[in-house]
This record gives sequence, structure tokens and C-alpha cells, in this order.
Amino acid sequence: MKQNIYDDLNFFSAYKQMQRSVKGLEAAGEWHVLRGLLPDLTDKEVLDLGCGFGWHCLYARQQQARSVIGVDISEKMLQKAREQTDDSAISYVRMPIEDISFERAQFDLVISSLALHYVESFAEVCQKVYEYLKPGGAFIFSVEHPLFTARAEQDWHYDDKGNRLHWPVDHYQEEGVRDTTFLTDHVIKYHRTISTYMNDVIGAGFALKAVKEPVPFDEMLKQDAGMKDEWRRPMFLLIAAEKE
Repeated sequence: MKQNIYDDLNFFSAYKQMQRSVKGLEAAGEWHVLRGLLPDLTDKEVLDLGCGFGWHCLYARQQQARSVIGVDISEKMLQKAREQTDDSAISYVRMPIEDISFERAQFDLVISSLALHYVESFAEVCQKVYEYLKPGGAFIFSVEHPLFTARAEQDWHYDDKGNRLHWPVDHYQEEGVRDTTFLTDHVIKYHRTISTYMNDVIGAGFALKAVKEPVPFDEMLKQDAGMKDEWRRPMFLLIAAEKE
């Protein structure tokens, strides 16, 4: 299933009000770790899968990337990306991630931020990315952490006063579709285990370079007291791999 929930009016209206949508990368809790995984982007060819508003595309050009292609299934997301992009070296393509088709060894870096848990055929995407990368190229991505996606509810367990008691985990080994609530109801995501993410990357031919489970940086914790609960369970999984 290639769901395009981001073009749903209610969903998009809620999404564009999120802090990471308004303020960009610095408001994304995982960005400080993802940024540290990126290679030197000078004169590099970059592909961003699930580019959204284009924040990572813009960053890549700020770091002197030669060219950047952003791919997203949502026309509303790409419209916003185009509005805030004034750079002929950045191009945006409307396309499901599963359908990408580029030249062999076209890119130095393929990046994806919080998009691949919407993709059913993760292993196939890894194989495509491997083909499109140059030798020595990097594949760096973030997804919702499998401890976060295991249950369709994706929520804390509360006491009768509304206090967060713990984050329940169930059906962890049962990979597949999760009909979740994220900003609106019936948002389709795909749960897979940590080992599946890692083994699919390895199976495509990559060498793993780093696996990270980030927490918010100190300044974000100071600004938002609710962020302290992000220390109680991982919300993001980040993987960096290299085509040897």
C-alpha cells in the first residue's frame, strides 16, 4: 500500500503546525545525531527520500552539495518545499519511495528522514539505494523506533490520573501493517524489528557504520519539560551504512 496521508487536508493542516515543520531541522529531536552521521557534502550528489518540506535538501546545499533531488509522494509537501527553495541545484520529484528509478552509481549520499516506516518493501528500497550509490557512497536514514511502532496504539500506559506509567511493548516480533493514529486516524505504518532493519541493509550489500537511538539535546529538554519522557524509551532509530 502506498498511502498518501500527507495530502489529506486534516492531516496536513495538523502536520504543518508541528514545531519541526515550522522551525525546521533545529526543532527535530533527532537532528543533532543525524547531522553527526553525515559525510562531508562538498561537491556531492544527494538524494533525499521522503523529503517533505525540503529541510534536508536545503541543508545539503548549504554544505556545498553539488546537486540534490528530493522525492516525496505528497504534492502538498512538495509545494511547500518548492515555495521555500530558491536554488536551481535542488529539484523535487513527486513519486512513491518504492517507485524510485535513477541511474546506477548516480549519488554520493542517499538520506531519508522518518519516511521508511511508511514503506512496505524496505528490503527492495535498500537494494535500489545500493544500486544508485557510487562506491563509497553513504545511506543514512531515520525511522520511528521499532519499540515505538510495535503496537498500533503508539502511546503510553497511563494511571487513572493521566500520569505516564510506562511505554508498553507488544507484538514486537509480528512485523507488518500498523493502523495508527498520528495527527489523524488510520495512518498506515509498517513495523519491523531492529534486526530486520539492520539485516536488510546488510543484505543489500552495505557495511553498517553506525546505529543510533537518539534522545533530545539539552537545549530542547530545557525548552520543553515534556521532552524528559523521551529518555524513558527510544522514539527514533538511525542507521548509517556505506557501499563498499
